[in-house]
Amino acid sequence: MALTIYDIAKKAGVSKSTVSRVLNKTGYISEKTKKNVEEVIKNNKYIPSAMARSLSKRESNTIGVIIPEADNAFFGEILKGISEVVDKYNMTLIFCDTGNSPEKEERALNMLKEHRVKGLILTPANDYSDEGAAKRLRKQLRDLMVPVVLLDREVENSLWDGVYFENFKSAYSATEVLISEGNKKIGIITGDLNIKIGRDRYHGYLQAMEDNDMPVEDKYILEGNFSTNKAYQLMKECIEKGDIPDAILTCNNRTTLGFLKAIGEKKLVVGRDIAAIGIDHNEVLDILDYSFSYVERDTIETGRKATYMLLERIDNPDEEIDICIMPFKIVLKGSEKKKK
Repeated sequence: MALTIYDIAKKAGVSKSTVSRVLNKTGYISEKTKKNVEEVIKNNKYIPSAMARSLSKRESNTIGVIIPEADNAFFGEILKGISEVVDKYNMTLIFCDTGNSPEKEERALNMLKEHRVKGLILTPANDYSDEGAAKRLRKQLRDLMVPVVLLDREVENSLWDGVYFENFKSAYSATEVLISEGNKKIGIITGDLNIKIGRDRYHGYLQAMEDNDMPVEDKYILEGNFSTNKAYQLMKECIEKGDIPDAILTCNNRTTLGFLKAIGEKKLVVGRDIAAIGIDHNEVLDILDYSFSYVERDTIETGRKATYMLLERIDNPDEEIDICIMPFKIVLKGSEKKKK
């Protein structure tokens, strides 16, 4: 009896789809797995029929990506990194923008299920700290029956691989820099404290202040939501009260832009009237030759890492869960201190 593609997959200890990718030379396969499958094919003198090859090519070769803010440069660069890897392996990409809406996220997941995607990279619409909501999301992801990599935002009791950022540590380190430069009154424009990454950055700031015996004043804690408009309104109100801090930590690229808009309107100058460090790079500030210190993380590499992790999971579904914490560095351009 002639061997089938299912027999080869069983002997090689891989999925049928992996054997199909080896035969058709499409998609990502690790060198180790590829050699293993080719050896099984050779040893068993397997010759696929033209019909079998044709059918196998109908298998979806599409990766799904769901992000919460398509208009945010941070996610734009992540998508660039994802696309580089997807293009490298001649795969197709479908991406959806949820606008941080769990309802839109649910519709996106249903759509990707209908498209029979091979795998999914997901930045959740929120952190699903409510167990009921988290349970529904976990069920939806299981129902997809494909590998999933979570990116940037964690989900409690996650069963999936993930690529995350050192939120607490980055905010802690940036705050310590502001302290080391002699700033006495240090404030923060937080991100959304309903999201874990927002809370982690806020707690990093608080811990750095406590560890350095610095007073935390409620009036300098401006509770934002990661948006430019909210940061602008909060900083504008702070300035109008006539009592601004010596320095401030802004918690993402959009928060930084809102902060700069507010101080610019009031003719204040960063590095003279107020010191500041922001989390995440703003390319527009480089274009304008605006010296602003920031916490840098390699967003394009983050996208690449998440995609390679997903492809490895597709290739090796039974391996242990993999979690990657992307490093950061602080780029100092002078705004971290007030010049005399």
